[in-house]
Amino acid sequence: MSEHQAFGRFDGKVHILPIRIYYEDTDLSGIVYHANYLRYMERGRSEFFRAAGIARLAQLEQPEPTAWTLRKVELEYLKPARLDDLIEVHTRATSLTGARLTAEQNIFCKGVQLTRGRVEACIITLDGKARRIPQEIRDKLSPFVFGNN
Repeated sequence: MSEHQAFGRFDGKVHILPIRIYYEDTDLSGIVYHANYLRYMERGRSEFFRAAGIARLAQLEQPEPTAWTLRKVELEYLKPARLDDLIEVHTRATSLTGARLTAEQNIFCKGVQLTRGRVEACIITLDGKARRIPQEIRDKLSPFVFGNN
């Protein structure tokens, strides 16, 4: 298995992922299509995990294959991103329990907040049964959770 280098950077415990807005991201008016913000947040979480040392979000080779999924998503649109903007997805883990990771994800452009989001992620089997987060993953994520030392 090869090591995968994370994109973006940590500022303290906040992971920051820069993303350029391309024509394909926008509607005819040059404004980012609303569903794309969820895609940007997914990229932000993926790079957060990778930077924390978790390169694979699905463990398909295990005796019981599992994958991360979202249990809950909240997203508030504040201002639109536009064609050619360079945005930043800020991912901040706010809690980690035995079965769930909660994160705040905010998107900014030139220091102006565009969206405010919150997600709750968990691990499930491929037939949809919830599983506890394995201790080795919890150990890698724990240093990046706000409120943890």
